[in-house]
Amino acid sequence: MKTDKKVVAIIPARGGSKRIPKKNIVDFNGKPLIAWTIEAAKKSGLFEKIVVSTDSSEIAEVAKRYGAEVPFLRDTAADDHSPVSEATLRTILQLEENGEYFDEVVQLFAVCPLRDASDIKESYQFFKDKEVPFVLSCYKYVWMNPWWAVTLNEKNQPNWILKDTRKRSQDLPDLFSPTGAIWIANIEDLKRDKTFYGKDHIFWEMDWKKAVDIDNYEDLELATALKSLL
Repeated sequence: MKTDKKVVAIIPARGGSKRIPKKNIVDFNGKPLIAWTIEAAKKSGLFEKIVVSTDSSEIAEVAKRYGAEVPFLRDTAADDHSPVSEATLRTILQLEENGEYFDEVVQLFAVCPLRDASDIKESYQFFKDKEVPFVLSCYKYVWMNPWWAVTLNEKNQPNWILKDTRKRSQDLPDLFSPTGAIWIANIEDLKRDKTFYGKDHIFWEMDWKKAVDIDNYEDLELATALKSLL
């Protein structure tokens, strides 16, 4: 895919995951989890450079083996509380300190292995067509509709999120959720707003089956089951 801009892919991959130890390099269908994202980025043909941003030398070695660059280990924003946008922005600034400048960045979560090269290309084309500073991937809720969500008190009595429970599901508007699969930004706008949720951000809808974001073992089981359907 040809573009007149210099585009960098940044794959954040922190080493200290707790719910799944070494999550970013856990086996998924015969390869380390992060390998699926690196290979999708390479196959898209979109990027001048594919960089894994990590604080882990073990993840760095795996990333290099599958064709990504790890020019430095992350020096900040590697804890449970720092926004991922902060880590990506720091990586951009480190690249610039090394004399490497880019116009646009595509942030790809290593824990979204079902997103493929075609999704990356399609979302990037959407970003260019819409001429906006930020595009974030999302998916539409299907069988698990949040309109019918409740909280329960100590007596198991429900507090409905939807106040008028007489409405039929087909009469309710569609609901969408962000996914970390593909986030795109103009770098100067990201520097200004310091978040992909910056001014004038919009969403690009992707197939919910390819949007799975693995945080725990249940997510890993779901992604494994969905892989056979794609």
